[in-house]
Amino acid sequence: MRDFIYAEMMVHVPVCTSKEAKNILIISNRAEKLSKEAVRHNESKVTVISCSLNEVSSLADGTYDVVISEMPSDRAFFAQVNRLLKVDGQFVTTHPSLDDVESNKILMTTLANYFKIIMPYNIGDGSTALFCSKEYHPTADINLQRADMLDGLSYYNCDIHPAAFAMGNYIRKEYLGIIKN
Repeated sequence: MRDFIYAEMMVHVPVCTSKEAKNILIISNRAEKLSKEAVRHNESKVTVISCSLNEVSSLADGTYDVVISEMPSDRAFFAQVNRLLKVDGQFVTTHPSLDDVESNKILMTTLANYFKIIMPYNIGDGSTALFCSKEYHPTADINLQRADMLDGLSYYNCDIHPAAFAMGNYIRKEYLGIIKN
């Protein structure tokens, strides 16, 4: 699959949902493509750190509007992400395949302690990411002005954004009461 799709979907979905994405944190050991996409948002300051709980722990409280993570996750990590995000922040993370129902139910139940909205979305390569938000809904609150004004994108656009959240009935039924939308 074209690798630009993953980076565009991981970055632009949360940033274009955020009311003001002034501060973006990327947690990744290979952040080049994610960073390239994040800097397209000229109004944003982008910080990149490696996948290390120590590095995450060293950052200031309530600093980030959006956190994008490729770090393996646990309760301690989610508590740190919650601490870093502003009161209306968004968090996007990789996760196990939706076919791994038990692992995802545990993950989503843990995330429900910190976020009002937790929704998987298709990232264009046959896998999904988890969108988590303290305030804004990814399809109802998309910032169309921001999504439409991005230049040079190869995949992401304002039509792909809400479509990425469409899930088949078997997913809806399996995760009923767990996915918070």
